[in-house]
Amino acid sequence: MHFTSEQRLDDDVLEREFTLGDIPGILWTPASASVSAPVPLILLGHPPLGLRRMHPRLAARARQAAADGFASATIELPGSGDRPRWPAVEQARADLRRAMEAGEPVGDEIVDALVLPLVDKAVPEWQAALDALLSLPEVGGPVGYSGGVISIGIRLAVVEPRISAAVLFAGSLVPAAMFEEARRVTVPLHVLLQWDDEGNDRQAALDLFDAFGSKEKSLHANMGGHTGVPQFAGEAAEQFFTRHLR
Repeated sequence: MHFTSEQRLDDDVLEREFTLGDIPGILWTPASASVSAPVPLILLGHPPLGLRRMHPRLAARARQAAADGFASATIELPGSGDRPRWPAVEQARADLRRAMEAGEPVGDEIVDALVLPLVDKAVPEWQAALDALLSLPEVGGPVGYSGGVISIGIRLAVVEPRISAAVLFAGSLVPAAMFEEARRVTVPLHVLLQWDDEGNDRQAALDLFDAFGSKEKSLHANMGGHTGVPQFAGEAAEQFFTRHLR
């Protein structure tokens, strides 16, 4: 991990950009973080739209996490932002757009081609980032995962024992194979669902929630489209992390 820039935000949150090999990332730490008092960490997931485009939303989430006493970090997903293009996944995205614009059902083969390679490549990168982040003296456990592509969150919750709790955003297309993995998830879960999400199969989201194997799981459904998550829903997610990462 090599830090490439840093700035102190007006609420005294330290924002540092880094690279991990050829993977860009960002780390935010609250003023309270120190060698003598390391803080818990939240991994901030995001859709594959590029860190530059997602930065305002990620920074807002990170600043709220810092206000609650947590560090947070994110990395660029494979094939996104300034990372090399990924022709197979880009073809799957094009197929998805064509199906949706034509009003046709999105077939399993498109979902699998779009999501499974991303999960297979992204999850080991998240784990490598976690190795590097937890080696910093001011960052400690426990670790939470929040948002982003829900299939990535599922796989991480299954294979990464350092993750203690997860907030998952229903809304991304989920391959059938991920339902089997969901049954192996055991960490506490807080799942957000927008009831009228135009890009989400509501019944599939409910079925996925039912599949999760966690003894503690809660589903928070709100009226509105994909970008209409109410502020109080975000506050409830923050309280969830406070309970499980403190």
